[in-house]
Amino acid sequence: MNSRGKFFVVLSSTVLVAILLVGGVVTKGAAPDDVTANNNVYRHLSVYSEVLSRIKSEYVEEPDMSSVTLGAMNGMLEAIDPYASYLNTNQYKEYLKNFDSYKGDLGMVLAKKYGYITVVSVVPGSPADKANLTTGDFLESIKGVATRDMPLAYAKLLLKGDVNSTIELSVLRRKPEPQKLTMTRVAVVYPPVESKMLPDDVGYVKASTLVSGKVREVAAAVAALQKQGAKKLLLDLRYCAAGGPDEGVELANLFESKGLITYTQGQKYPRKNYDADPKKAISTLPLVVLTNRGTASGAEVAAVALQKSKRATVVGEHTYGDASILQPVTMDDGSAVILSVAKYYGPDGKSIQDNGLTPDEQVLDTESMMGDPDEDADQAPAAAKKPTEDLIMKKALEVIKTKTA
Repeated sequence: MNSRGKFFVVLSSTVLVAILLVGGVVTKGAAPDDVTANNNVYRHLSVYSEVLSRIKSEYVEEPDMSSVTLGAMNGMLEAIDPYASYLNTNQYKEYLKNFDSYKGDLGMVLAKKYGYITVVSVVPGSPADKANLTTGDFLESIKGVATRDMPLAYAKLLLKGDVNSTIELSVLRRKPEPQKLTMTRVAVVYPPVESKMLPDDVGYVKASTLVSGKVREVAAAVAALQKQGAKKLLLDLRYCAAGGPDEGVELANLFESKGLITYTQGQKYPRKNYDADPKKAISTLPLVVLTNRGTASGAEVAAVALQKSKRATVVGEHTYGDASILQPVTMDDGSAVILSVAKYYGPDGKSIQDNGLTPDEQVLDTESMMGDPDEDADQAPAAAKKPTEDLIMKKALEVIKTKTA
C-alpha cells in the first residue's frame, strides 16, 4: 500500500476509535434504559459508516478496504484492550492451525501500544534477551511486514517457527532510526528461580517468570532460606511477565494465609473470588516485593495482593498492567476477535490491567539503563552491559531493615 493508502488506514482507525469512544461516553451519560443505550451505539456506528462511505467515494484514490477494516478494528480494540486482536478469516485459520505447532520462539511477552507491537518483557537467556531487547521496545516490522495495526495474536504467530530458523525484525528503541535484527528461534528455556542469603539474615528470591512449576521453585527456595536462618525476605519480580494470573494467585498464597487475593469479573463473566488457602501458606516472615515496568500478569496479581493486604511493602517502578482472561469470539464470516472477557481485580476493587500497581516506595529501575546507547543492539550482547548501581535493590534493603516479625 502506498503512503496515501497507509494514511487512510490510520485515519480510519482513528475516526472509528474516536466515534466509538465518544459513543461510549454519550451512552454512559444517557438514561440507563438498554434500548436507549443501544440506540446511541447504533447512531454512532451509523456516523462511522457514513464517514467511511464518503471517504471511499470521494478520497483521491480507491482505498484497500480489507486493510482499512483490519486497521480500524485493531485500532478500536487497542483503545480498550492492549492485548486484544481482530483476525480476519485467513489469519484466524492460520492461527488455529499453526500457533501451537511451532516450538521455536524468541522469548518475548508482547502487547500493543500506539498501534505497534511492544515488548512487555523478555525471558532471561532467550534470543530476545541476548539481542538486548527490553521493556518498551517496539517491533516496527516482522518478516518485512509493518506491525502498525497488526493483530497482536498474529504478530505472536509470525514470531514462532521451527527451532534454529531465522527471522528478521526491525526494532525501534534507544536510537531514532529502526534497527534491523536477524534472530534465530530456539526452544525457550525458562530460567530457574534464584535464591541466596544476604547480610543481616535477609533471604533473597528472584522469579524471572511464573510459568508452570516456578511457584513450586519459589516455595522450595523460601523453605531453604528459612532453614538457613532467614528472618526477612525479598521477593524480586522485576521483568517477570511470563506466566498467567493463576500462578500469581499461587505465589501470593505462599505468604498469605487468609483473605481475598484477587477476583475476576466481566460483563458476562460472573465474579469469582480467589481466597488464600491457609494450608498453602509457608512463610510469615517480613516481606518486601521488588517490581518494575516489566512486571506483569501473574507477578502483578501477586504483588497487588501482597501490597493491598499489607502483607508486603512493594519497592520499585509502576508495573505494566496485564491481568485478564482472553477468549476468542468468532464472527459469522470466520474471522475472530480475541479479547478480554474478564479482568483480574485487586482486593481494593481496582482492575490490575487498567491500573497496574504503584509501589509503596517508587524508585527508577537503573537496570534498563545499562549498556551504551550508541552501540548496535546486535553487536552488544547482554554480557557486555556496563554494571551500575541497582537503586531498587538498595532501597528494598533499606526498607527490609525496618521490618520486624
